[in-house]
Amino acid sequence: MSPLQIVRIPALTDNYVWLVHDADTAETMVVDPAVADAVLEEADRRGWPITAIWNTHWHPDHTGGNAGIKAKTGCEVIAPAAEAAKIPTADRLVREGDTVMLGEHKAVVMEVPAHTAGHIAYHFADDAVVFVGDTLFAMGCGRLFEGTAEQMFANMQRLATLLPETGVYCAHEYTQSNGRYALVAEPENQALKARMAEVDRARAAGEATVPTTIGAELATNPFMRAQSSAVLAERRAAKDVFRG
Repeated sequence: MSPLQIVRIPALTDNYVWLVHDADTAETMVVDPAVADAVLEEADRRGWPITAIWNTHWHPDHTGGNAGIKAKTGCEVIAPAAEAAKIPTADRLVREGDTVMLGEHKAVVMEVPAHTAGHIAYHFADDAVVFVGDTLFAMGCGRLFEGTAEQMFANMQRLATLLPETGVYCAHEYTQSNGRYALVAEPENQALKARMAEVDRARAAGEATVPTTIGAELATNPFMRAQSSAVLAERRAAKDVFRG
């Protein structure tokens, strides 16, 4: 079985859309399309016919391209069942433990509510890849718009059980601002200091800083490293107003 081919497509101000291709079957899916045109152009350039869209949650910067891509390609839209009312383009609704296939590559749905009430992630265990939407970021986590710190803490604990080499494909380029807060939360973390030096270099050169890995986040992410939901809540509240 050929490995997944994953392409990053920048969109809007700081979004990333992921184009994921299985060479064996020529199937291609899009994770959280913020826009349609840039995704369609990249897929056409590569000769990859889009067969599906996988949404992690309902926010418009993750679903805004659904209708346009679906109209152009006739693809299937897969979305979280708990947010069906907010994703009218959805064709298939999925829940915790459901299986979603891209060719012979199997992803299992993980319910990770907190950023939104029905947020999900897609975990390809055999490929060591997880698409996390706005739940886990490089050195950060999503804001608690529709859920609680207890839920987000549970999400962090659950994601921490994945293999350290698992590639984490999040949906925003927030790494530098997240890292600046992380240095305040954990000022003695030497791994964090070293990582931020590399992040600053990459951003100065106009380079992306994601995907990340579970291992990197375990070493440097103050939300994944929080030892309790109370600590995570304190850190999330502090990050929400941080202007460093």
